[in-house]
Amino acid sequence: MTVHNCHSLFFLRLGFFFLMPGRILRKIKERVRNLQLKEAKQHLLTHTVSGHQPLQHVKEGRIHQQLNHFNRQDVSTFPQRFFVNEAYWQCPDGPVFLFIGGEGPIFEFDVLGGHHVDMAEKHGALLLVLEHRFYGDSINPDGLKTENLADLSSQQALADLAVFHQYISQSFNLSHRNTWISFGGSYSGALSAWFRGKFPHLVYGAVASSAPVRAKLDFSAYTNTVGLSLMNEAVGGSKKCLAGVREAFAAVEAALMGGNASQVAVDFGCCQIPKDLDDQIELMQNLADIVMGTVQYNEEGVLMSINELCSVMTNKSEADDQDIEAYNRLVKLAQIYYSTSEEPCLDISHEKTVKDLMDTSLHSGRRAERQWTYQTCTEFGFYQTCEDATCPFSGMLTLQAQTEVCPMLFGISHHSLPGRIAFTNNYYGGDNPHTHRVLYVNGGIDPWKELSVVQDRAEEGEEAQTIFIKDTAHCADMMSGRVTDRCSLKRAREEIEKHVVSWLKMAAQEKMEKRTV
Repeated sequence: MTVHNCHSLFFLRLGFFFLMPGRILRKIKERVRNLQLKEAKQHLLTHTVSGHQPLQHVKEGRIHQQLNHFNRQDVSTFPQRFFVNEAYWQCPDGPVFLFIGGEGPIFEFDVLGGHHVDMAEKHGALLLVLEHRFYGDSINPDGLKTENLADLSSQQALADLAVFHQYISQSFNLSHRNTWISFGGSYSGALSAWFRGKFPHLVYGAVASSAPVRAKLDFSAYTNTVGLSLMNEAVGGSKKCLAGVREAFAAVEAALMGGNASQVAVDFGCCQIPKDLDDQIELMQNLADIVMGTVQYNEEGVLMSINELCSVMTNKSEADDQDIEAYNRLVKLAQIYYSTSEEPCLDISHEKTVKDLMDTSLHSGRRAERQWTYQTCTEFGFYQTCEDATCPFSGMLTLQAQTEVCPMLFGISHHSLPGRIAFTNNYYGGDNPHTHRVLYVNGGIDPWKELSVVQDRAEEGEEAQTIFIKDTAHCADMMSGRVTDRCSLKRAREEIEKHVVSWLKMAAQEKMEKRTV
């Protein structure tokens, strides 16, 4: 189904979002997460004032998981963190809503806010969230060393979920009467779909929001979609806006190639002068991040919207030279970013980026860059390149530049990458996974939709398994309602709930039929 535009409600998105190569996009991601947590706390305060105290029902736990589920001789374990919220559970037969952790730490608010929690309250579900191995606090003391990262994979993560299912079932005395439904967004959305696909006897249905289920080494479609979103008039874009962004990046590149690196550093508030190519690529990546982050998190309120970005990029100044004008607009965008940032300057040291990625200490585990980089090298790719003519940024953002960390950090050769990506797609089915009772939800301006399932492939007479929200971005459906939401988003959530309700009814009907046989 396709949901169209108008205006509506929000509150909290609890999806995990992909970590990108540039520092700025990582920081924008962190801001989105922090804003969600802040709003979750405010929401809980109002609940507490009105007599509800769901926070009292949340318990944190640890399960000792095998480091390698596929090697019976290896008995090593690691502590995996989870949260349980029993506030709404209709014991003993109520459903179980499992929120799957992605490439970052989990929080107690993952079982206290969001659309899946709203539905749990209505339908009497037990709420769970399991942290992904090697992220957050679910890491062994020496777990981030390269030799230990061999146990970090999506396949191991799915096996963790299966063991967790058994552990919770025993702890809460659950049975076939309790219907499990999984939820996730972005990478964890893919895990939600894959969990249902690989363990259909454990989870009855799955919601997969903005889920890139197809691995892709050279993900040039990402930057292409960013360009299309900048032209999308429904969200404030225009052809003139895209042209302005192209001109601005061409002007910065020309300034660097023309030997004006010192002036560029001053203009964009860099901590270093980008004298060598690696630092220049780092600068271009971070400037691209400002635009990519704006598109990916459009209307989240953490930086600016596409509409606001395009206002800056199409605003006429008194400068006569078009190149200078475009360049200055990009400088203005960078200033807007810094006005909301605590950073004193833009760190464009490639050497520091690599040094950070080589940090194997546990405190770096909460940052997650090293682990996610490892997964891109071994399983997914997802490198947002700019070598395609459709890219609105700089051609300096090449696949070679982005994959150099694989051999440098982990000893993973360039020539092995295509085979690793192919294995992932063969293992899960890519974007034609033939999954049953998996609902794929995507936004029209989200670049990650290119790797998800956006068209119904249901058999004749079968229920449609996709929702496409024409004018929203990444994981927007996972929030509760906000006053500023579009009507399309509100209707999409209603459709998601219809699917969940139909699954719960279907499961109950099947159980009744089994009892009467």
